Amino acid sequence: MKRLKLSSVFLLLMLAACSSEKKEIKKILKDDSNKVFVITLDGLRWQELFSGADSLLVENKEYVSDTKGLKTQFWRDSATERRKVLFPFIWNEVAKMGQIHGNRWQGSKMNVTNGMHFSYPGYNEILTGKADDARIDSNRKIPNPNLTILEIAENTEAYKGMVVAFGSWDVFPFIINEERSGLYVNAGFREAIGTDLSDKEVFLNELQAETPSPWGGVRLDVFTHHYALETIKKKHPKLVFISYGETDDFAHDGEYDAYLRSANRTDAFIQKLWNYTQKDLFYKGKTTFIITTDHGRGTAPLETWKHHGDAIKDSDQVWVLSFGNEIEAKGEIITEEQLYTNQVAASVAKLLDVEIPTDSIGKPFSFIK
Repeated sequence: MKRLKLSSVFLLLMLAACSSEKKEIKKILKDDSNKVFVITLDGLRWQELFSGADSLLVENKEYVSDTKGLKTQFWRDSATERRKVLFPFIWNEVAKMGQIHGNRWQGSKMNVTNGMHFSYPGYNEILTGKADDARIDSNRKIPNPNLTILEIAENTEAYKGMVVAFGSWDVFPFIINEERSGLYVNAGFREAIGTDLSDKEVFLNELQAETPSPWGGVRLDVFTHHYALETIKKKHPKLVFISYGETDDFAHDGEYDAYLRSANRTDAFIQKLWNYTQKDLFYKGKTTFIITTDHGRGTAPLETWKHHGDAIKDSDQVWVLSFGNEIEAKGEIITEEQLYTNQVAASVAKLLDVEIPTDSIGKPFSFIK
């Protein structure tokens, strides 16, 4: 009799679990709203994006420890082949299904509008849609007085609890103003938190604590990526912000080989994120990626490739690429145009159908349907 009762209880629990799972699947299938991923590669030059490894740097022993190895990995005779080997996902797949803007050699231009040309002002502009040189004039850890598109979406009924942010740099909790916004921000050396951590998150927490970073305020991008991916799988957020930071820090360190290899790894990270969204019913056919950078870098004199800021010529020059359900496939844009970083937030707002409560921001990119 006891066995029968225990079996009955077990069966009821199984049926309840199956019913709950079916309801969750129905909920996912029913949700036809747009999902948006905003991704940044900190300080990645447009020159590498559009022509691959720089001929003046790839063999320069001042910036490369193994010139032969780096050339074998990333040097090809033509710029078209070099960029494909450096960014295989972008140039073999994104170029077919989306749009890539910012090749100044072809007349496509994009610039930041802030006068600082470094990270906090750049990310403020990306996420709020406007420069704020009067108040955002350093990388100090001060709470952002401006509303980001992440916070605006979080404050709507449709996206409440469905917005997440991940970054390698430990200033993002302040840029996003997590205290005011209430957003989940995993950045710097923060661990995954909660009572329902997956085995992978537990492992990531342990591994991050045991892995030294070359920098005091920036963790390795592999942790940012996998923390983000685990949250995406578990919670299915509708608006995701991910900022990879290694490219900027390796450049500041003058390590061109590490800069290129980090850019190449990030291309693979983005491909994995995209591939996941195309297999998951919540995201498939309903997701748009917008990818950009917070600032450019110098080119001449040569050593300014390591630097940026208002004193570095051309460090306001940036780029953007986008692909997904709301982007017409046009590939690399080779016509005269001028885009700005302050258009990103408005573009996200348009995709999500939310209103930014100000008219002093950039307009949505024209390539957003």
